[in-house]
Amino acid sequence: MDWVTGLVPGVKENYNACLIIVDRFSKSMRCLPCHKEDTAINTALLFWNNFISTCGVPKLIISDRDPKFTSEFWTKLYDILATKLAFSTA
Repeated sequence: MDWVTGLVPGVKENYNACLIIVDRFSKSMRCLPCHKEDTAINTALLFWNNFISTCGVPKLIISDRDPKFTSEFWTKLYDILATKLAFSTA
């Protein structure tokens, strides 16, 4: 998971970023419109509603060290879901 930011805001919802989720098993990618200013909780809800609800709980999430993924909220969510978080080197 990672973000693409710096996008030109849309007209209706004013989204200025996308949360990119790649499923390494199926090789599918999801680009979820969001706001650069979204909190960890907003990001978790976006992830839950648009990925977990349709694909299930992942066993492993690979991401950079963005504070949205390393916050106490996400750490507890990973524990509850029994999901491991691995950080990329980039």
